[in-house]
Amino acid sequence: MIPLVAALVTGVTKGNLARMVALAGSVATLVVTLFVWQKFDPTGGTQFAFRYPWLESLGISFAGGIDGISLLLVFLTTFLTPHIIVSGFGKQVKNESAFYALILFMEAALIGVFVATDAFLFYLFFEAALIPVYFLSAIWGGPNRRSVTFKFFVYTMFGSLFMLVALIYLYFQTPGYHSSDINAFYKLNLSTTAQSLVFLAFFLAFGIKMPIFPLHTWQPDTYVESPAPATMLLSGIMLKMGVYGMIRFLLPITPGGLQEWGHIVIILAVIGIIYGSIIAIQQRDMKRLIAYSSLAHVCLMGAGIFSANANGLQGAMIQSLSHGINVVGLFFIIDIIQNRTNTRYLSELGGITQKAPQLATLLMVILLGSVALPLTNGFVGEFLLLAGVFEYSNWLGGIAGLTIILAAVYMLRMYQKAIFGTQTDLTAQFEDLDANEKLVLVPLAVMVILIGVYPNLFLKITEPAVNQILQVVLAQ
Repeated sequence: MIPLVAALVTGVTKGNLARMVALAGSVATLVVTLFVWQKFDPTGGTQFAFRYPWLESLGISFAGGIDGISLLLVFLTTFLTPHIIVSGFGKQVKNESAFYALILFMEAALIGVFVATDAFLFYLFFEAALIPVYFLSAIWGGPNRRSVTFKFFVYTMFGSLFMLVALIYLYFQTPGYHSSDINAFYKLNLSTTAQSLVFLAFFLAFGIKMPIFPLHTWQPDTYVESPAPATMLLSGIMLKMGVYGMIRFLLPITPGGLQEWGHIVIILAVIGIIYGSIIAIQQRDMKRLIAYSSLAHVCLMGAGIFSANANGLQGAMIQSLSHGINVVGLFFIIDIIQNRTNTRYLSELGGITQKAPQLATLLMVILLGSVALPLTNGFVGEFLLLAGVFEYSNWLGGIAGLTIILAAVYMLRMYQKAIFGTQTDLTAQFEDLDANEKLVLVPLAVMVILIGVYPNLFLKITEPAVNQILQVVLAQ
């Protein structure tokens, strides 16, 4: 409720006060999340549950709760949102009240997705999250924003339509007084054919949202054309709705579909890892480079999920957190460089470290997390994901492992060309980080190290919930 109320207040607040109200609302939401984290018992199942009648005659409720999987993604959402809001403080934003209100509406919808225990409530929030980011991109985006955001909207609505059909079908399969409770769907005994069809419907919806190869074609252009805060929301948090949906819905409801289609999906995901990495190596635009890098990382998460083992799912969860932190930091630094130089092209940059050692240092920390250096956050997630894929198939695990080498190639190449080398006319007067920029980047860099050094702080939260999902999968 806090981000929703803060969004409404922000929407009617004028001038610079709007950004401060938005920041206060997002920080308050983070404080509540930390309180829940402190009270949360990882072995206690779903906690902080609530249920209110919605469409009572149809057995549909406004119901939610938090288990370890939900809590980690709610934490990611509430941790990143204040940083995304602060990232816009150094810019002149037209209609600030609407801009920051949309970010808070987005946060509210994302939290709703991760805590909903009623399938139709999940769908409501899943669709609601699309609206704010659409307007953020369509109004404040680049010159091609309208065509790009229209493509993004059509893609995601297309996938969501199939998910809605699948949810309605599952609802009518529940016995007697029909229920849309997600746990009721877990208990269904569907035929192999029905599971296959529901699997494909869910895969389209969640695969587009992640996105996973070959459902990714909306992603690079949308990331490039969107304003930096919208890109951060899309890449850092929104794509995790797809990860969450696959773990929460697809695996436990359609294990038969997983057996029939899972191998093909893993092959597609591994292809996406290599494809995204190779395309990233060829990029000259830093923002597009990170977009394809994100595709490669997300495809590795997809491969881990469909390996359907503890390592793969735990890897997907911790990598969701790590990827969100890293990609938000990278996109923000690229936005800083673009604001100071009016370019994102590597051929026009160089020598930034001579003028901005603080930016160069923090970029290196976040970059090393992205290339999975040991003792950074990316190493924990990628190690578990690759272990999960190896457990499924040695051959696929070996090919997927190339992501570490390829990521080092395109990331270090980007760093070398933009940060090292000879100064250009555009970087000769480059200024180092200001206070607001440090306020965003320093906590992100700290999290890169914290997760890498103390991964059990986060893994112990998700482990019981992940094991419970796997028990449901294996029991059917």
